[in-house]
Amino acid sequence: MADRGREPVGDGAGLRTEGDLNLSPHRDRWQDEHLDAASRALLERDARHFLHQSLSTPCLDVVRGCEGVELIDGRGRRVMDFHGNSLHQVGYGHPRVIEAIERQLRELPFCPRRFTNEPAVALAERLGELAPGSLNKVLFAPGGAETVGMALKLARYATGRFKTLSMWDSFHGASLDTISIGGEALFRRDVGPLLPGVLHVPPYASEGLGRDSAEYVEYVLEKEGDVGAVIAEPMRCTTVVSPPAEYWQAVRESCDRHGALLVFDEIPIALGRTGRMFCCEHYGVEPDMLVIGKGLGGGVFPMAALIVREDLDVAGERALGHYTHEKSPVGAAAALATLDCIEEEGLLERATELGRRGLERLQAMAERQPLIAEVRGLGLQLGVELRRDGRRADDEAERALYACLTRGLSFKVSDGNVLTLSPPLVIEPEQLDTALDIVEEAIAEVAASPGPAA
Repeated sequence: MADRGREPVGDGAGLRTEGDLNLSPHRDRWQDEHLDAASRALLERDARHFLHQSLSTPCLDVVRGCEGVELIDGRGRRVMDFHGNSLHQVGYGHPRVIEAIERQLRELPFCPRRFTNEPAVALAERLGELAPGSLNKVLFAPGGAETVGMALKLARYATGRFKTLSMWDSFHGASLDTISIGGEALFRRDVGPLLPGVLHVPPYASEGLGRDSAEYVEYVLEKEGDVGAVIAEPMRCTTVVSPPAEYWQAVRESCDRHGALLVFDEIPIALGRTGRMFCCEHYGVEPDMLVIGKGLGGGVFPMAALIVREDLDVAGERALGHYTHEKSPVGAAAALATLDCIEEEGLLERATELGRRGLERLQAMAERQPLIAEVRGLGLQLGVELRRDGRRADDEAERALYACLTRGLSFKVSDGNVLTLSPPLVIEPEQLDTALDIVEEAIAEVAASPGPAA
């Protein structure tokens, strides 16, 4: 394999926040044991032609198919996917989504700017109806990072202020503007000057800083006096850290008091993932802007949206997005079919019920497995934090991942020691039980054989 044996820069601390490393001895060993010749050949071609980057190329394995909750690898082996880049709420290849896309491709595959089309308008209307409170104005973009960028620009136009306040350890995209407000070292390191006026505070429940970190937001907003927007994930989706409702209620009050707009980034966790259509509904707080993406395209088409209050429609003579596929009829058709699936198939209720079932099983698992320090969950977003003797178990978490992959389960490792489990909302209870059995078997195996540090 290309670049075998290369180590990440430094000790890897700060590089594991958004996902597991794609260059490591554990990964090399797994590939040695599980790849066939055809998969190796395709991975070699991939590594030769794609730019290399952390968390991506070189890649782990080959996918030749996907269906429902499963990926089909190069050997034809089925693997339950609890990762999915957070876009598979309705599973892979949902028939209603595929049918809607195929129908739209025949009718109107593209709509140039300056024209509109029925699916795009229908989707804007639908999102305005679904979004909380008075959020009813919409703008589409191909991806989540672009919607965050549009929100940043709109906040400047609406408030006349350029400063933003966001959280350390947050992720809002990989473009230059979004890594500026983001708080992960992997994306910010060695890239040069970032956006001016970008301020950060500790996230909720920062280790060693207590749990009342809403006071940090109030302090900075008061001292700066001219912050235009506070942008945050209502729940950190990778580590599944969810603050209480009073935290966001206090932040909302601080924003109102100091004239800052509250922007919620729900790109990975909206559309039913947490048991509500939008995660912020759990906290009883209405943001001024909401950005969504990933699963909006049904796990097929790149689609994202910025949803704002009507009185923030103040940039009629400016360009907020100006993207080629701004009103994609195919993307809108996919999104409308996705929303139909979520609502008509009861996926919100399903995520709540199965999420409770999964969390209860993980809590029982934690009593049996000393390596599990804490389990967390909101709907079908579940997290298992591993520690050994009170210390972060990064190496054990990575080995648990590959032990699960061997048994037919894929997921993300976040922040080095958190197993992030994000199954499709269409998963059957029996499949969820099987997956959690795999997780426990893998953790028990890793705990029994400490192994080398790497």
